Amino acid sequence: VLREWPHSYAGFFADTEAFLMKNAKVKLCLQASPMNGDLLLEDCNPESDFQDWSWQGDSLMNHGTQSCLSMVGANRVQTSLCNSAGYTSWDCSNSLLSPLGSSQGYLVANRKGVALNSVGGLKAQWQDVADRSVCEEKAEQDRYFPAALASTHVYGHTAGNMTLALGIGQEELEELLWFFRREDPSTWNYSVLALSFVALILGLLLLAINIVRNRKRKIHMYREAVQTTQQAELEAKQALMPVQEYSPAELQKQEPVLQDQRSGEVVVQWKDGTVTSLYTE
Repeated sequence: VLREWPHSYAGFFADTEAFLMKNAKVKLCLQASPMNGDLLLEDCNPESDFQDWSWQGDSLMNHGTQSCLSMVGANRVQTSLCNSAGYTSWDCSNSLLSPLGSSQGYLVANRKGVALNSVGGLKAQWQDVADRSVCEEKAEQDRYFPAALASTHVYGHTAGNMTLALGIGQEELEELLWFFRREDPSTWNYSVLALSFVALILGLLLLAINIVRNRKRKIHMYREAVQTTQQAELEAKQALMPVQEYSPAELQKQEPVLQDQRSGEVVVQWKDGTVTSLYTE
C-alpha cells in the first residue's frame, strides 16, 4: 500500500489518473473486494473507488483497497500488497495484459471472475469508459512520467538498495522523484502575493511623485509665462511717451489757447507743456 512505500514514492504516484477496467467481451468492470482480495466483474460504476485502477509503474493499483493486481498460483489473480513478493507487475502486449516476467497467459474474464488464460480475444481486452485500452493509459503515463518505476520490489528489504530495472541508481531516482514531487504551494503563493503587494505600493508611490513633480513644473512654467508677459507689458509702457497730468488750473489756462484754434488746425503739445500749431499760415 502507499503508506508502506517510501514517502517519495507515494508523492510521486499520488496524482495518477484513475480509470475503470471494463472487459470488451462481457461489458463488466473489474472490481476489487475489500474483504479478501478477490476480483469481481460488476456493472460499471464510476463512483466506486473499488473499480478505480491506476498504473503505478508496471503495477495496477486499486484505489479502493490500495492494493495491486497480482498473480497467485498457476492462473489465479487477486489483489495483494503492492510491495509483496508476488507478481504485481504487468506487461502490455497488443493491448493484452500479462504478468511481467511470466508466461502464464493473459488476464481474461470468465464466469467466475477473472483468471489467466493463454487464449486472447475480446475476453482478454480491457478498456476504460471511453473504450480506450488500459495499455494506452499506461503509454500515456509513460509519456508524462519518463522516470516511472519499472518495478516496485524492494531488494534486500531496504530502501537503500532500491534500483530501477532500467539501471537507474537510488541517487538519480531520488532526484527524479524530487523533480516530480508536488509540494504544498502555499508558502510560494503567499510570497508572490506579498511581493505583488509591495510592487503595487511602490508603483503607486512613484505615480504620486510623478504627478506632484508634473504639477510643480506646470506651475513654474505658468509663473514664468506670467512674469514674461508682465515684463513685456512694462517695457511697452516705458517705450510710450509719458502723458502729463494737468491740474484744473492749468487746463483753464490752456483753454483760451485751445479756443483760439481754428477748425482743422493741427497742434502739438510738447514735453514742457507748450502747445504750438504744426502748420503756420
